[in-house]
Amino acid sequence: MRAIQVVDDEARTLVWGNVSNPVCGREEVLVDVCAAALNRADLLQRAGKYPPPSGASTILGLEIAGRISMLGDKVHDWELGDRVCALLPGGGYAESAVVPAAMLMPIPEDWSYEQAASLPECFLTAFANIYIEAGLESGESLLVHGGASGVGTAAIQLASITGNPVFVTASSLEKVTACTQLGADLAINYRKYDFVEQVHSYTNGKGVDVIMDIVAGSYMERNIKILKSQGRLVVISTLGGVRAEIDLGELMRRRARIIGSVLRSRSILEKIEIKQRFMDLFWPHVVSGKILPVIDSIYPVGQAMFAHQHMQENRNIGKIVLKIQ
Repeated sequence: MRAIQVVDDEARTLVWGNVSNPVCGREEVLVDVCAAALNRADLLQRAGKYPPPSGASTILGLEIAGRISMLGDKVHDWELGDRVCALLPGGGYAESAVVPAAMLMPIPEDWSYEQAASLPECFLTAFANIYIEAGLESGESLLVHGGASGVGTAAIQLASITGNPVFVTASSLEKVTACTQLGADLAINYRKYDFVEQVHSYTNGKGVDVIMDIVAGSYMERNIKILKSQGRLVVISTLGGVRAEIDLGELMRRRARIIGSVLRSRSILEKIEIKQRFMDLFWPHVVSGKILPVIDSIYPVGQAMFAHQHMQENRNIGKIVLKIQ
């Protein structure tokens, strides 16, 4: 088969070429990949800063959509030709990918492959961190940094469905507008305004119950300033740096918690549980069209370098997708 490979040169060039075919296990299916969505983890892995978990494919790509072309002999719930999407630990930028059957999700009839590929990683990440790790409850408020990202746009939709006030930060007027149209109660252009002041002003000094943060670094101390008593701060990425200085006294006075979380390195059993809980709670909203991934742009797989550059420039609103076949 063909797949995207990272050339070991200064530019870490992405090339589309021949690689070995993946082997389908007894409880797995082989999917002919039609579309694969980009994630920040792909950029980090390409740069050599985020290796895949042990045993995972070294090919980039954490979420795909396509058609089942082979069934393991212990797979009985799916049929050849079924349209499916799935979360992967790696291997998505390819013509074929092996997926545990228990990780598959059906594609709604009226969805394109590009839409379906944009669902697994960002919606399962948002769901796992907001509702499982942070335990967002009815009536509690949520702040999401990077509201116009794939995970951010997913979080806005989920919180809107569960009736939780959701605030976001974003880097431009265009992104702020998009987040508001998607359902954010408050969208803050962090390049123009201090999000701490804006949140305090909007909430009359009360702050928020849960924060999902992709920045970390200097944001950590500022996040704590707007956490309510018993608030939860979930750190899911460190775009602003891996080190931070915080006031532990402030954290203790608020009886607040900081939670570090990643999805990729979790066991397959954990991922299956997350997927199933998401489907139990939110799949009716996927089928009804209330949940719909936001797609920024679609690139042919041969233009993967341009797609990565677009993400690196932080210009996207929602997901960037590669069309494989």
